[in-house]
Amino acid sequence: MKQILGLIILPFFCHFATGATWEITYPRPMSDDDRRQEYPVKLLALALEQTGVNYDLKPASVVMLQEKSLKQLAENRSVNVVWSMTDTDRESRLLPIRIPIYKGLIGWRVFLVKQNQLAKFKNIDTMESLLNFKPIQGFDWPDTKILQSNGFDVVTSKNYSNIFTMLANNQGDFVPRSIIEVWKEYDGGFIDESIAVEPTLGVKYPAAMYFFVNKSNRTLAKLLENGLEKAIASGEFDKLFEEEFKDIFERSNMDKRFFFQIDNPLIAPEMPIDRKELWY
Repeated sequence: MKQILGLIILPFFCHFATGATWEITYPRPMSDDDRRQEYPVKLLALALEQTGVNYDLKPASVVMLQEKSLKQLAENRSVNVVWSMTDTDRESRLLPIRIPIYKGLIGWRVFLVKQNQLAKFKNIDTMESLLNFKPIQGFDWPDTKILQSNGFDVVTSKNYSNIFTMLANNQGDFVPRSIIEVWKEYDGGFIDESIAVEPTLGVKYPAAMYFFVNKSNRTLAKLLENGLEKAIASGEFDKLFEEEFKDIFERSNMDKRFFFQIDNPLIAPEMPIDRKELWY
């Protein structure tokens, strides 16, 4: 047992040791069809490869919803890296690697709506008219607070998959989803066939999804930061990003879609807004 524990702990404190292997455990996808994890895992692997270390990158043994995985990370249990949209609360509990893994596109939101309600959205031309519609979100998502702070009456759910059921059952008017999430959800069968992606509108706010590690794990944080910075400098980060998301702009009808700009009061002052190479 001591030998097994040593294999797990050693890399985080003695990563310069010859032959040491970094054990990197991330949250398990919700199902085998859940493709939303693919890009973050590929980016993690790219960052680790840039550093030249030996690593073992694997999912946790059980599925965890986002808040559970963040709690486990804070307690140094089950996972040692999680990717999540940042806010001041999460940055106070965890250690962020402040490189937006989606180049800020997590804050570009399009609307899932009932197909028989699409006509109602054609008449929205002001923020005031949009505020008459109720969005559905996860109760613990940063997006919920962002939308509420901008005047939306948000309907919430404690269960991720239930937000789509609530929309299908007319318990709210729309579900805002980022353009880098919505098509994987749509193609992955998460969404009821009565629901469509509204083709003309969206909301946009400054936001970032980071990799997070435990507060005490500064060695792993530095390793991932160095790897990501090397991938940015070499162009490998952009190459992976473009390969992964080259089709989403066409599918999202970006040249004909209007985004309402709203505020994000949850931005931490350390967000690297001025580094233009990190943002779309």
